[in-house]
Amino acid sequence: METAMESAGAVRGAMLRGRIWKFGDNINTDMMMPNVARTLPEDEQKKLCFESIRPGWSALVGAGDIIVGGKNFGTGSSRPAAKLLKQLGIVAVVAESVNGLFVRNCVNYGILPLNCAGIAAATTDGEELEIDVDSEIVRNVSKGIALDSQTLPDQLIQLALAGGIRPLLKRDGYLK
Repeated sequence: METAMESAGAVRGAMLRGRIWKFGDNINTDMMMPNVARTLPEDEQKKLCFESIRPGWSALVGAGDIIVGGKNFGTGSSRPAAKLLKQLGIVAVVAESVNGLFVRNCVNYGILPLNCAGIAAATTDGEELEIDVDSEIVRNVSKGIALDSQTLPDQLIQLALAGGIRPLLKRDGYLK
């Protein structure tokens, strides 16, 4: 008999690998998506992502890149900052701790959010990070350091790996 995850198209053996962009503690959604960005056309909004703390970052980030953060990453409002990260090519956010609301926003837009104790001390900007989704191991490939991440429910992992809620609903015939 097929399990619910198998029928939902669960991805097994998923590996994510990308360049690290490192941020500190208490990075809030206002830093990712400033209020002024909310009134701009979508293609202009992403240009302001992290502009207040890292000017020009949006022009440097690329497809497959991974954000590493400190404690309480993504704190703040429910504004769709994760949407901008996805548009810029971010595939995962790995932090000492990811704010709960931001976890759901990441998953809904197809970004894998992981809590991983020790990740801030184990990484530097520009290094390469690998995430073994099945084993929940996060590896700094550049330094040869492996860390365990906190377990995320399978349904949320699969939703993120499917590209988020809209692509999943389209794939399953619920949206045209």
